[in-house]
Amino acid sequence: MTETQEKQKKYMKFSEIITFGVGLFGVALMTGWMPDYTATFFADFAFKGKGFDSDAMSSAITLVFGVAGVVGAVCELVIGYLVDRTHTRFGKVKPWVGFGVIPLAIISLLVFIAPNTNSQTVAIIWMFVVYCLYTAVSCAVESPSNCFGSLCSPNPGERSTAISIASFLRSVGQSGGMVVVMVVGLLMKVLMGKQQYQNAEGQGLDLVISTAVCALGLIIFVMIFFVNNKERVPFTQEKISIKDSIKVVFGNKNLLMVSLTKLCGFGRGVYGTVSLYIAIYLLGSKDLKLALLLPMGIGTALGTLLVNFVLKKFSTKKTYIMFCIYGATTLAILYLVSSSVGFNSTLIVPFLIINFFCGIQHGNTNTTPNIMIADCVDEIEYKTGKRQDGIAYAGYGLFSKIASALTKSLGPWLLYKWSGYMVSQDANVAYASQTDSTLNRLLMIYTIIPAVFVLLQMVPIFFYDNVGLKKATITAALAERRAANKAEAPDSPAEDAGEAAAE
Repeated sequence: MTETQEKQKKYMKFSEIITFGVGLFGVALMTGWMPDYTATFFADFAFKGKGFDSDAMSSAITLVFGVAGVVGAVCELVIGYLVDRTHTRFGKVKPWVGFGVIPLAIISLLVFIAPNTNSQTVAIIWMFVVYCLYTAVSCAVESPSNCFGSLCSPNPGERSTAISIASFLRSVGQSGGMVVVMVVGLLMKVLMGKQQYQNAEGQGLDLVISTAVCALGLIIFVMIFFVNNKERVPFTQEKISIKDSIKVVFGNKNLLMVSLTKLCGFGRGVYGTVSLYIAIYLLGSKDLKLALLLPMGIGTALGTLLVNFVLKKFSTKKTYIMFCIYGATTLAILYLVSSSVGFNSTLIVPFLIINFFCGIQHGNTNTTPNIMIADCVDEIEYKTGKRQDGIAYAGYGLFSKIASALTKSLGPWLLYKWSGYMVSQDANVAYASQTDSTLNRLLMIYTIIPAVFVLLQMVPIFFYDNVGLKKATITAALAERRAANKAEAPDSPAEDAGEAAAE
């Protein structure tokens, strides 16, 4: 098969591209909002009125997310290794996603059900156990679901389109969870009355109900993906040792460079730690968190589609770098405009408009690395003869989890220590008032600090070279190799690709 024929050949039905995205939407509906709301639940609601030492609890929360990040990093490697050793009639990725959603739904709900205890030690142990368990289970579903992008089609162009559209729907899902929180709050207010709702909100009951709704959505949407989608890139039959798996993670230069973007840019995610507080203190209401993040979410979703358009004209390398420069610039503009307008009602409109443009850069970080990793998997298969999708995405996930651990440690430290944030001590008042200095630092955590890390994350990509002629040569060589393998063994898993193309 010639390179041109491989580029033109289509393997996926349009419905599969959509349901791939629907599956990622369901996963993001659950996992997209959990970390940030878990932080505020632990700090503001779980043990309110128990008289625990606030400094000790703040330090414990910071450590919880740090330890959970390490647990997640280890789980990424273990799960990636196991995915590559999973050979079933469903494929190697789908079983992890399809059969993992119910445990994920259950443990997600348990995160927001705190024990009624007067022991601060018991409270801290519970936070460590429940959130580390959530992190491990979410890895077993989220990482394989992302990995499916490299298996959906042998055609790099079709694969890139599928990943872009799926990333778009995943971005919508990340905002969807916050929509659920808002709608649940509105319904509770109508059904319970304002005063009873405030009491329930003060105990975090709205988060429990919202989690149950998102957990149900997770199960339904992932099942739609599970039933309709196929893995079309044949897995190799060779046994893959742990040593070979580790070599993939750290030995392939291009994969390592993509993974290092997460580590170099770990601080870009600290904005999520303060997004709720930006809505409360700078824009005036907790309910405005959706209004705050929805424009960013729309921008992110639009960004994923824009990335797909840009990739038709530029390489993944150039696309990534251009979006990083754009993202840092918009965040700096948001800070300057907000500082000039001041923290009052006149800030809302310009803040939300610029926030939309800030969100566009997230479309790049949500999409382009996944396309690059799929290209790296092809490069690894070209060099070694072994297709190691699971461990390649796990390697990226390893660095993502380390970065997340750093983010989740840095974010609470910036919020609860550096900014001078004051936690409410009144059981019937959710949030205490803050000083102007604290408000300005909250804004910096949302804008300037992430902007610096957005620039840092693009540095490794300058050393990435799986583009242009090199990428085209690998694609053509793999197509010829798979065709030869299919001719020699017509009953092998590679036959699925031929059957899919004929559908």
